[in-house]
Amino acid sequence: MAPLKYLQAYPEALQQQVHQLIAQDRLGAHLAARYPDRHAVQSDKALYAYTSALKQQYLKNAPTIDKVLYDSKLDVVQRALGLHTAISRVQGSKLKAKKEIRVAALFKAVAPEFLQMIVVHELAHLKELDHNKAFYQLCTYMLPDYHQREFDLRVYLTWRELTSTQVSGNQRGYCDATETTAAAVPAQRHRVGPG
Repeated sequence: MAPLKYLQAYPEALQQQVHQLIAQDRLGAHLAARYPDRHAVQSDKALYAYTSALKQQYLKNAPTIDKVLYDSKLDVVQRALGLHTAISRVQGSKLKAKKEIRVAALFKAVAPEFLQMIVVHELAHLKELDHNKAFYQLCTYMLPDYHQREFDLRVYLTWRELTSTQVSGNQRGYCDATETTAAAVPAQRHRVGPG
């Protein structure tokens, strides 16, 4: 049984459930049943508006975001699904910092729940730079089922990688198309079955 690189920090029992779905050729169908919709946020302008609305709703006092965009090179080059940066520039005698959020282009073709999870993750970095307890508390403040969605996103990434490496293409279902860091969260918080 090959290791599940996106799920290595999760309990063995959860990994076994995912392995079982893979062995039964049901992982894609499971994801399609759980996340049947695709979002309509397809342009950088729409992504900026979407991100700004979430920021306004939950993080009114956080620094202004200057730029939000889809980045087609992000997951390949940087091994990240989202990236937040602060670019400092000297303008006259002042030092100005511009905040940017980049989201991997693969999120153009996913369920709205996954896009929301990655945007919430990157917005949380406006207040908390490290993946610590305060960071994850902020994520769950903005998105109460954040940990479940992060787990499901990792399952989706596992399925996506499996289907891209299969020559026969016999996996069907989900779509044709962390940097999330795994949080050590109790197993009962994550469901692999119907839900």
